[in-house]
Amino acid sequence: MPEAAVSPAVNEDEAALATPFVKCLVRLIRAQESYGSWEGKSDATLLADFIVTKEQRRALPTIGDPDPAVLWRLDMFYTAVGLAIEERSGPVTSPMMEMKPMGASDDCFSRPGGWSLCRDIHRFGFETFRKLAEAGTKLVDDATAAIEAYPDVTRA
Repeated sequence: MPEAAVSPAVNEDEAALATPFVKCLVRLIRAQESYGSWEGKSDATLLADFIVTKEQRRALPTIGDPDPAVLWRLDMFYTAVGLAIEERSGPVTSPMMEMKPMGASDDCFSRPGGWSLCRDIHRFGFETFRKLAEAGTKLVDDATAAIEAYPDVTRA
C-alpha cells in the first residue's frame, strides 16, 4: 500500500517539535499542569497558543494590559530558554523580567523608542512551530557561545 503524501509543512512542524529547545518548552509546560488533563494531548496541541498568525496579530489590540495568557506564554518561553541553556552549558540560569501594568513601568511602555518587546507584548507568539524553534534555539545558542567565550565569568 503506498504511503500517503505528507505536506512539507507537516514535516517542518515535526522537525521543529523535535528540536531540543521545543522539547524543553514542552516539558516545562507539562510540568505546570498537575491535574492530568493535558496527559493525552500532543505536543503540538500544547504549543498551539504560541502560534500567532499575521492575521491574528493584526487583530490583537495593543492598548491596555496584556492578557494573562500572553504573559504566561512569555514566561514559559524565556524560562525554557534558561533551562535549555542550563542543560547545554551547566550554569544555572533563569529569566530576569518583571512585567507590570502600563502605568507602573513608564520606562518600558511609554518612552519613545522603547523596547519592541514591551510595545508588542500583546502579540507575543510565532507564525509557525519552525519559527518558535528557531527563536528559542538562537537565544540558547547565543547564550551558550557567550558562556563558552567567558568561562571564568560564568563559572563562579
